[in-house]
Amino acid sequence: MDKVKVGIIGCGKISNIYFKTMREIYSNILDVVACADLDLARANAKATEYPGVKAMTVKKLLADPAIKIVVNLTIPKAHYKVAMQALKAGKNVYSEKPLTVTRAQGRKLLALAKEKNLRVGNAPDTFMGGGIQTCRKLIDDGVIGEPVAVTAFMMCRGHESWHPDPEFYYQVGGGPMFDMGPYYLTALVNLLGPVKRVTGSARISFPTRTITSAKKNGTVMTVEVPTHVAGIMDFANGTVGAIIMSFDVWAHTLPCIQIYGSKASLEVPDPNGFGGVVKIRKAGEKEWNEVKLTHEADINRGTGVADMAYSILRPERPHRANGELAFHVLDIMHAFHDASAKGKHMIVKSTCERPPAVPSGLGLGELDK
Repeated sequence: MDKVKVGIIGCGKISNIYFKTMREIYSNILDVVACADLDLARANAKATEYPGVKAMTVKKLLADPAIKIVVNLTIPKAHYKVAMQALKAGKNVYSEKPLTVTRAQGRKLLALAKEKNLRVGNAPDTFMGGGIQTCRKLIDDGVIGEPVAVTAFMMCRGHESWHPDPEFYYQVGGGPMFDMGPYYLTALVNLLGPVKRVTGSARISFPTRTITSAKKNGTVMTVEVPTHVAGIMDFANGTVGAIIMSFDVWAHTLPCIQIYGSKASLEVPDPNGFGGVVKIRKAGEKEWNEVKLTHEADINRGTGVADMAYSILRPERPHRANGELAFHVLDIMHAFHDASAKGKHMIVKSTCERPPAVPSGLGLGELDK
């Protein structure tokens, strides 16, 4: 099978795992040939670290006719600009989350991709890992019965104590809902389907934050976005969900995700990873029992890029971490903030299909039978 050539724009911290996964696990389908960054020194450093990759300016990378997929690993505020540049250059584009900062940007992005017959992919792709795909199979096979309710919790104290450049986490496009919400909401849409209505409450708990990580220790940041968001979701299939995303909590003992069905309760592993422990407790049982994973868990970020590459070579095949899914998640996240600001339920106007399940029993690097 032909390989699809890939160029990476944005050579920050997250790029390391993309380089590693795409070059090692999916080298049968992906050929990472170029990288670019506004800081050319960072691009040069990655090119030195990964032989065969050439450092380029963004303009030169986008002009290279051999590159078919641009992997956009810039900060959230730049996602839209870079993705639009890639599409206008005739490239398929796969971006880090969120898809864009605003709904209007997301709509324009998807419209241009449709017009030019190009694909938009978007992180997270963690829902394609063994942990969540095992849960998907349990639900699809009817093991937990009819899903009735779901809870989801991601609460921590924020990123300023460890991240070298944490400012963007507290700017527009950041915050716990837009930073971590995509992992949780994408997993939930994969497991339960689209959301039709939400409400919620949100607050900026502390108007400023002080960076304590070494690089910028003592720098005071202004917080632009809610740092604690509590929401309620009505799924189209009737499931009722509760979610809390917070950068204001020192510690807690709540699960990441639990789904409560008519026959059993299901504990879903951390959607920020590809593996994890799956537990189930069926009606009448007194203990939770661990479920052996039915899918490959030893994969990582970049899986969604490989999945999109297969679909570029086989146009009839949908790719799983697609733009419609990412836009629906973006729409839901905005709806939580809107509901809090307006004090009412918000109808989620977008929808999407559940992405195709990953078949069980595949080997490392395989995405289809």
